Amino acid sequence: MADGECLFCRMGSGAMDVPKLHDDELVFAIRDINPRAPVHLLIIPKEHIVDARHGAAEHRDMVARMFAVAKELAQREELERRGYRLAFNVGEDAGMTIPHLHMHLVGGRHLGAEG
Repeated sequence: MADGECLFCRMGSGAMDVPKLHDDELVFAIRDINPRAPVHLLIIPKEHIVDARHGAAEHRDMVARMFAVAKELAQREELERRGYRLAFNVGEDAGMTIPHLHMHLVGGRHLGAEG
C-alpha cells in the first residue's frame, strides 16, 4: 500500500481531518472508532511502518515517543491509578486491520487476561 493510500498516513499528514488528542512531529493520537473499553486510544507514528516486524533501530526515538505520549494520555484520561493496557497488533491473526504500526491504549474497566 502506498503511503498516500494509507488511512493513518492521510490522518497524520492532515489530508484527512480527524480530531487528534495529540499531534507532534513524530506521532499523533486519536480515539478508536470501534472501542473495546471505555477508553481506547491509538498512538500512531507519522512515518509509514507496516507493523512491528518492519521496525528498525532508526525507529527507536519514534517508539520511545509513542510510549511517552501513551503515558501522557493515560494521565489525562485518569487511568494511571487503576491501570491500562498498551498493545501492538502484528498481522492479521492478531487482529491488525490497518497495515500501519500503531499502539492501542485501552482502559477504564477491568480488562482481564487476553490471548
